[in-house]
Amino acid sequence: MNTKTTVITNEQLAGQFAFCDKIAAYWHEKNVTPTAYVETYGCQQNEADSEKLRGYLTQGGYAIVGEAEGADVVVMNTCAIREHAEQRVFGNLGALTHTKRRHPGQKIFLCGCMAGETKVSERIKHSYPHVDGVFSTHHLWQFPEILWNVLSKAKRQFYVEDEAGSIAEGIPQVRDSQLKTWVSIMYGCNNFCTYCIVPYVRGRERSRKKEDILAECRTLLENGAKEITLLGQNVNSYGKDLEGGVDFADLLAEIAQLPGDFLIRFMTSHPRDASEKLFDTMAKYPKIAKQLHLPFQSGSSRVLKAMNRHYDRETYLKKVNYAKSVMPDLVLTSDVIVGFPGETEEEFEETISLIQQVHYDSLFTFIFSPRTGTPAAAMADPTPKEEKNRRFDKLCAVQNAISEEIHNAYVGKAQRCLVDGQDKDMLTARTEGGRLVRFEGDPALIGTYQMITITGSTTWSLTGELKGN
Repeated sequence: MNTKTTVITNEQLAGQFAFCDKIAAYWHEKNVTPTAYVETYGCQQNEADSEKLRGYLTQGGYAIVGEAEGADVVVMNTCAIREHAEQRVFGNLGALTHTKRRHPGQKIFLCGCMAGETKVSERIKHSYPHVDGVFSTHHLWQFPEILWNVLSKAKRQFYVEDEAGSIAEGIPQVRDSQLKTWVSIMYGCNNFCTYCIVPYVRGRERSRKKEDILAECRTLLENGAKEITLLGQNVNSYGKDLEGGVDFADLLAEIAQLPGDFLIRFMTSHPRDASEKLFDTMAKYPKIAKQLHLPFQSGSSRVLKAMNRHYDRETYLKKVNYAKSVMPDLVLTSDVIVGFPGETEEEFEETISLIQQVHYDSLFTFIFSPRTGTPAAAMADPTPKEEKNRRFDKLCAVQNAISEEIHNAYVGKAQRCLVDGQDKDMLTARTEGGRLVRFEGDPALIGTYQMITITGSTTWSLTGELKGN
């Protein structure tokens, strides 16, 4: 693995913009306005990457459309975290043979985390001849060059070498929303959890400069953003590779002091690096949402060691208890894996007891999925699938009961919420803690903060009415 970080220069980025100009001229000569469709799988970091892909495409003259049918360019931005996600991508990628048959000039690209796996790029090369290009996350900044080579040379392009992780500032973005925005503050991961493919496909940790992040946040706020979510595979490691001694808590504090009425969220936090300084900073600044996603993965210290998580049950609980002590209204969510290789029934019950002790607002729950190339994929795994499914169902039942109990406690209380959209004949909003609220109201309220009295609840959401109605 190449671990040296490279900074993409202004000259290199100007070269990519020159390719955008060539692409735009190519279509102008044909007197055609080309269309492009970008489909995103996986995490918020992939969503942020797709915004850059759309930015490049727009600069190249493409109009962004909502489906693959008839599009001149289709880009599938993929996730490699779970086997099911990969198989779904391959199925959808195969289905694109039909859209390309109906539109022979269509150019199809696969990128994202899956593209960083050698087995995937080789499979595409030999079994998916209708795919015109494959490029890993390290080569996203070169997308205009890749697209131009496909258009001008009529030859498939594979940019999947083990390049160093890079930082590229200035790539244009077409955002899904100006109201709720993503800002990537770092890329890659150094933790090498034994079940996780991310460090192998996204590279080692590399942080953006604080000044660049602050400048992006200022621009977003000037353009009407009401929520900024800071992204990284492990945001708590931010700044370790930078000079100047700035850490994630320092960055949060500076963003929280920018002018405007907005909230800051962030994900994901690794418990290993979650500090009391971070929790104190969250508690100090009203603009930092009192919401924390802190994945614990297992309640068993032995399993956590086998996962290479760098903390044990007691350390995790100590951090959670401190966070709750300085933020009594903290909304806490987490990730958990059921059926890690070698997990015993007793160790599974330790996970259940941790969930009951912490009382999470909600969980993202997964059955262990072996990823080729990770240490866990080679571990002995004697637990039958049926037993893992039983444990998974029990865990979900326990958490659903807790979520329902917590949501019931909202009823009768007023919450300051950001109205962010519509769902059929109802408006949708989010509490500071990220809880979904549905209520009746004028669509003109979208984009504003409103006080909403909670009138009802389910396991997964709340209902309410505007305070005073």
